[in-house]
Amino acid sequence: MTGTPGTQEEHLKPNTNPRKRHSMTMKTKTIMLAAVALAAPLFAGQAHAAGGLISIIVNDPSNPYWLAEGNIASAEAKKLGYTTNVSASKGDTNTESQQIDTAITNKSVAIILDPANASGSIGAVKKAIAAHIPVFLVNAEINQPGLAKAQLVSNNAQGAALGAQQWVKDVGSKGNYVELLGAPSDNNAATRSNGYKSVLSQYPDLKMVGSQVANWDRTQGFNATQSLLQAHPDVIGIISGNDEMALGAIAALKQAGKLKSVKVGGFDGSPAAVEAVKAGELQYTVLQPVAVFSAKAVEEADHFLKTGKTGAASEKQLFDCVLITKANVSKYTAPFVLSK
Repeated sequence: MTGTPGTQEEHLKPNTNPRKRHSMTMKTKTIMLAAVALAAPLFAGQAHAAGGLISIIVNDPSNPYWLAEGNIASAEAKKLGYTTNVSASKGDTNTESQQIDTAITNKSVAIILDPANASGSIGAVKKAIAAHIPVFLVNAEINQPGLAKAQLVSNNAQGAALGAQQWVKDVGSKGNYVELLGAPSDNNAATRSNGYKSVLSQYPDLKMVGSQVANWDRTQGFNATQSLLQAHPDVIGIISGNDEMALGAIAALKQAGKLKSVKVGGFDGSPAAVEAVKAGELQYTVLQPVAVFSAKAVEEADHFLKTGKTGAASEKQLFDCVLITKANVSKYTAPFVLSK
């Protein structure tokens, strides 16, 4: 009560003056509104200075693409003054959910997530949002817009069309071929396959006689190719949803003595695929700009934490892919980077 006029008894007396009571009520409301206004930016990410933990969750770093994704995002975050923690779900939504829990427990200021499953990862994203942690998705999408602050992905349809056009140039416009498909839980698999079909369907004498899911994995690509070759020994080409499956296909073709007669196309722009292009074993690879959008996601997280906005025009952002062939492979200067 120090510094307040009147006795303790006076303060304890009920206020019977309606004007004074109204004035106090208005003052209380004003104070409460001011407190809410000050608190609101905290949840919107507007009052945060650079610093704090950014949790980065990728799929599987045994794949060089996802390894680069995590490394690049982490390096960008550190450059901007944050600490980082990189973990991998390996495509398992239960593991991913546990990693989101860890990110919440560790008081992460933002989460960069390559979702394990287009539908199955929605719950994990919602959990982070409920904890007032903004989520930025990279590489793969979820099937519910409006949750993540941003979804930064390769323009898979554009990249697949680019790859299929080159594949026809290399393979020709007549003959039987097979396709290796990525994980069905990842929308990118269907988008690339549909992109291939949009081009290859224009060539009626090119017939897809078989396809198998190989889940983006080299060993599964090898096994799937062996199976497809046994069923369809006359194929002239294999079009693959990513580089790892394509490299598995090349290994199977070498074992079968068919590498010279069956041509393979890839997708990712991984260092091993680039070496295979140089060696003439892989016809091309479609470079995904993972180096660009992994860094961009962190930049947008930083911008959001400081201003409450990502700085991007829309939640979903597409980044065009680039074709790598023998003609321009010398411009591949660093993992997933093609110099202009």
